[in-house]
Amino acid sequence: MEKTPNDRNEVVIVGIGDLAVGRGVMSSIGLGSCVGLVIHDRERGVGGLAHVMLPDSGGRTKRPGKFADTAIEALVAGLIQQGCRKTQLVAKMVGGAAMFKTFSGNLNIGERNITAIKENLKQKNIPLKAECVGGSVGRTLTYYPSDGGKVVVKLADGKKNEI
Repeated sequence: MEKTPNDRNEVVIVGIGDLAVGRGVMSSIGLGSCVGLVIHDRERGVGGLAHVMLPDSGGRTKRPGKFADTAIEALVAGLIQQGCRKTQLVAKMVGGAAMFKTFSGNLNIGERNITAIKENLKQKNIPLKAECVGGSVGRTLTYYPSDGGKVVVKLADGKKNEI
């Protein structure tokens, strides 16, 4: 479901497979193997957040925020509707942890999500400016579009940082 955060005092929670575009504060909670993908317009202070669950849509069009390929397309389209220019877009991503040590290789969804997002961003010429990904710890991100695109990451182990 696409959400539009407008009120700067309201935090829009972007759940699994969802996305939001706007100027208001957005957050994705409990990112394990999922990736919170932020695409931000440096000039306009507008951005979007998708809670990506899987690396490839396989042609599916429902819930575009759920897949790396369709989430990027949907975020860019939403930002262009907001008057953004593609040349001003930058990305940040958070999550993609390997939550279960017994899974490895092709079953590591977190790693596959990270790789798919990076490849899709590269194809769209959107630079990845910062990331807090991998490892085995879950994360929560809060994104502040009107504050220079700041992303605050809280790790499940209690650490907090800004990217």
